[in-house]
Amino acid sequence: MTGKRLPLEGFKVLELGHYIAGPFAARLLADMGAEVIKVEPPDGDPHRGWGSQVDGNAVWFSIHGRNKLCVSLDLKSADGREKVKRLAARADALIENFRPGYLERIGLGPEVLHAVNPRLVIARVSGFGQDGPYRDKPAFGSIGEAMGGIRHLTATPGVTEHPPPRCGVSISDDVAGMYAAMAVLGCAWATKGDPQAKGRIIDVDLVSSVFSLMEGMLPEYGLFGWVRQPQGAALPTAAPTNTYLCADGKWLCVGGNSDAIYKRLMKTIGREELGEDPRMATNIGRCANVAEIDAAIGAWTRTLPAAEAERILDAADVPVSRLYDIRDCAEDPHFRARQTVMEVQDPLIGRVLHPAPPFRFDGVSPPEMVRWTAPAVGAHNDHVFRDLLGGTA
Repeated sequence: MTGKRLPLEGFKVLELGHYIAGPFAARLLADMGAEVIKVEPPDGDPHRGWGSQVDGNAVWFSIHGRNKLCVSLDLKSADGREKVKRLAARADALIENFRPGYLERIGLGPEVLHAVNPRLVIARVSGFGQDGPYRDKPAFGSIGEAMGGIRHLTATPGVTEHPPPRCGVSISDDVAGMYAAMAVLGCAWATKGDPQAKGRIIDVDLVSSVFSLMEGMLPEYGLFGWVRQPQGAALPTAAPTNTYLCADGKWLCVGGNSDAIYKRLMKTIGREELGEDPRMATNIGRCANVAEIDAAIGAWTRTLPAAEAERILDAADVPVSRLYDIRDCAEDPHFRARQTVMEVQDPLIGRVLHPAPPFRFDGVSPPEMVRWTAPAVGAHNDHVFRDLLGGTA
């Protein structure tokens, strides 16, 4: 690695998670340079069996497990529990996302872990949280979306015969993972300057993580009794911001929701009178007259292919983009120039595209942040148990 070090080099994380949320949190920390030791059962994280495969190796897991030291342990065995305690004793943080109470039942609850390392930060990610009446209910990402409020908003307005769609990824797991990583770093910072400080216990759940994204909906309900309804591709709080059909059947996302941009947008599409209309001079006025504005923009986009409409609006300094699929992302020159999309060599599956970490640090290029792709189950057993813990191979 050239230039500067990654910011979390020397920070030690023990991951007892499986599937998505906990491992995603640990991956973010690993991408920032933390030493992450991922503990899997002897047959591997169940997530290794998800999605497309190359020679039995999950393509998604190449990203999900990157930059991690992977070891295999049976947490229900005495030897497995003893090794976890020894790993916890040298760690700064532990991330787990089992159902509440599981670690306690197998003898690895916070009291046990803090007995071997009082400064250990413990992040617990679950469906509904570590307490409350729903604590013991099972949950996956879709349940977090449903109960957190976002799935209600993804419905098509006025359509009741089709289920509200998912956004296409496990958004509640990902958001919970991001919050867990943030909380780990916050607690680590709090203990850094105090040699007597005890490691905190963090409680993150899928439902609350999604619920935190609901913007002003809760105070609106509390004050006025308003229940925000599905808006399709628009937002009720800003206008114009929508997605418009083009002549070639493709969709164009346009954000004209500042006063100056709105005027430029209307002038560009030949509707300058709407840009000068006093009713629409402010965002509040545009929201009240959004149907008229959207009709004007939609009438213009339907006369042009999406790429041409995008070019024209881009030249007018209006926020705009075609709706990208993954091919568009992979081939876009901006993604490639910033190495947001990069090619890496995975020993298990060959040459593969990886997304760069979503953060950049001066002096470190995105490819340098991917020190290795996800290894096989137990690939680092010898290194961790012998070299780091001083045991036998």
